Order: sequence, then C-alpha cells, then structure tokens
Amino acid sequence: MNGCDWSYRGDYVRERQGIEPDRGNEAMHDPGALRISPDPSSRSGRSDRTISYSPAAGCLLTVITLADGPVTYGVNGWRSNSSDARRYKEEAP
Repeated sequence: MNGCDWSYRGDYVRERQGIEPDRGNEAMHDPGALRISPDPSSRSGRSDRTISYSPAAGCLLTVITLADGPVTYGVNGWRSNSSDARRYKEEAP
C-alpha cells in the first residue's frame, strides 16, 4: 500500500481530530497493525478499521479507510481510545 488518498477528508482529520494524514498512512504501513474488515462501527459495512502505532504521532491511531476500486480513501483517523488500544494489545499479529 502506497498510502491512502486523503484528498476528500484530509483537512477534516487534521482540523477535527488533530491527526496529520501522513501519520495515518504511517500507521497503515505498520506490519503489526490490527486490521478489522469491515469496521464494526461502519453503517454501510464497506469501511475498514486499522489500529496501529504511529512513531511520528507517538501513539496508537485508529484509521478508517474505504476501498473504491484501485483507490483506498482515508475517511477518518484519531488517537485510539481505550477500547481500540485493548483490542490492539489482545488481537494484533
């Protein structure tokens, strides 16, 4: 994966969540990431959740993506809450 396309939601993630899109991409590249497909909170059932550590952010991030053909769009991202952190510790490869 070369990274997500954040062209539609990058500003939102930066302004509302305080996460730079490149930190989300960094987390997506972590080989130890926990990937959950579909995202259990997805209304449509089409988005995926990745929980992973971002060294540049210095914390676990939860990143929501949506694959549309050959493009994977970054939809949202935030510092992982305690539920996601616990799940990462228990289920990550």
